[in-house]
Amino acid sequence: MSEPLPEASLNDKIALVTGSSRGIGADTVRWLAAAGADVVINFRNKAPRAQKLADEIREGGRKALVVGADLTDADSVSAMMQSVNDEYGRIDILVLNASGGMEANMGEDYALKLNRDAQLGVLDAAMPLLGSGSRVVFVTSHQAHFIRTTPTMPEYEPVALSKRAGEDALRERIPELTERGIEFVVVSGDMIEGTITATLLERANPGAIASRREEAGKLYNVSEFAAEVARAAVEPVPADNTRLVGDISSFSAE
Repeated sequence: MSEPLPEASLNDKIALVTGSSRGIGADTVRWLAAAGADVVINFRNKAPRAQKLADEIREGGRKALVVGADLTDADSVSAMMQSVNDEYGRIDILVLNASGGMEANMGEDYALKLNRDAQLGVLDAAMPLLGSGSRVVFVTSHQAHFIRTTPTMPEYEPVALSKRAGEDALRERIPELTERGIEFVVVSGDMIEGTITATLLERANPGAIASRREEAGKLYNVSEFAAEVARAAVEPVPADNTRLVGDISSFSAE
């Protein structure tokens, strides 16, 4: 797959990607660093993977700061931003990628805490580091983005509803962000082959991914979707602040 961004197009830029020790977040970091960005790799409990990714980025000639933080814990997020401030002094690209809610034994309201409350908490904590010309990217799924008009699999519905709640809450901040010269864009994609969410869905509903692949004609893999997230960090923001990736013919517009 060709590089999604021109070489050196992000030189002197600082990018923080939440949930970036693996999956879409890790590949987004790779794409941004390949374009010249220095990066912040955030993880919750995958420190060795995060360090391995950081070593890879450094070998490519870019700086990489690894910061563990539980995004549902305000003090943890505050400490992460302090580390970023100490190392870089600013954030040019903030990718709100971390999400979840299908994990076992995390509490009844965990999905809402992570997918709505934590997203706002990270944005609030990052605001002092975001200057005019910076950009915030929120990563979601079609199943969440269109949940009000298109039902999803029962196993995924609580996550979809919480992700949409997070998107709505972030969209309410657009006027404030715009006033500060900060751009905001939502990137929505279909089920992504190879993600933790897809794996958990398949476990709860065997055949769900294959069925969706057949219906859509194609599902993006992790690297392909991460490339779209990276593009969303630099390409012009659509008028409705929404970048839809892949087929949406199965989803009803609001």
